[in-house]
Amino acid sequence: MRIGIVGFGVGGRLFHLPYVQAATEWELVGAVARSERTRAALADAAPGVPAFASLDALIDAGVDAVVITTPPATRRELVLRALERGVHVVADKPFAPDAATARELIAAARAAERTLTVFHNRRWDTDLVTLRSVLASGALGPVWRADFALEQDDRAVLDQGPDEGLLRDLGAHVVDQLTQLFGPVERVDAHLDWIGTGDRRVDVGFFLGLHHVSGVFSAVSSTKGARRQDRRMIVVGHEGNYESHMADVQFEQLIAGLTPAANADVWGIEAEERWGVLTTADGAIRVPSLRGDYTEFYRDLHRALAAGTSPNVTLDEALHTVAVLDAARESALTGERVTV
Repeated sequence: MRIGIVGFGVGGRLFHLPYVQAATEWELVGAVARSERTRAALADAAPGVPAFASLDALIDAGVDAVVITTPPATRRELVLRALERGVHVVADKPFAPDAATARELIAAARAAERTLTVFHNRRWDTDLVTLRSVLASGALGPVWRADFALEQDDRAVLDQGPDEGLLRDLGAHVVDQLTQLFGPVERVDAHLDWIGTGDRRVDVGFFLGLHHVSGVFSAVSSTKGARRQDRRMIVVGHEGNYESHMADVQFEQLIAGLTPAANADVWGIEAEERWGVLTTADGAIRVPSLRGDYTEFYRDLHRALAAGTSPNVTLDEALHTVAVLDAARESALTGERVTV
């Protein structure tokens, strides 16, 4: 199948291109890159892959699917246009600024009879994949609560605007991760950290209390504005706890010059000194890192399209994540607990 990338900023270059290239089931047709800078970046990262001036020009070249990874404010129109042109769509997160817009995009996909999915790639993070194995083992017993953080000292890289900010950005990832582990959320308590005023007011940090239908309680935090770097997953159950402070392994490997295609033998595996620790009545043990690989998102999408089935990231799941983020924003603004 043939695929194209729409947008070649940081997202297109680091979070999509390497994994599309590694997923050999796909043929990369090209990327929409209009400025001289992004065209030069494409030529450097993917020699011989053509640059196109628009989504329509890319579709005219013949694609089965497109990846929309342009700035959030532009995605709605591009997703709708791609569906109108009859191609399958991967929408980067945040999927939509609110649940109403998400429902509009879902309705358009169903009317067009085309697959629309969301790039919740962090389902394949090394730390999350390893945590899944711990939960599946039953070593923790029934889970009471979880404490997740994805905090970065990187205020300069933040979507600006009243409908964007960190909650829609990293919040979409951690909420999706936790709902994958513990099921849908029914109530939300939230706090947001703000900078700026008026149309330039944007959230640069959040703390969410998620009450899952399953009875598990999740505390979720993130910041890009406090000169703080932390990444943690702590899960507490009847029989013990598991604590992980693994790195953002795949990103670090990309920055170091590795790729999932060329370095498959070591890709997505955490260094032993950062393995998570499982503590039960039998004592504490380090849990070996499993492999995380965002390439699986694209392999799964190919399998789903070939079989006519739903991909791993379903539209119902993507909508639920947006609805949780809507509830979190409302809770932060009103000071009240909000039902999803």
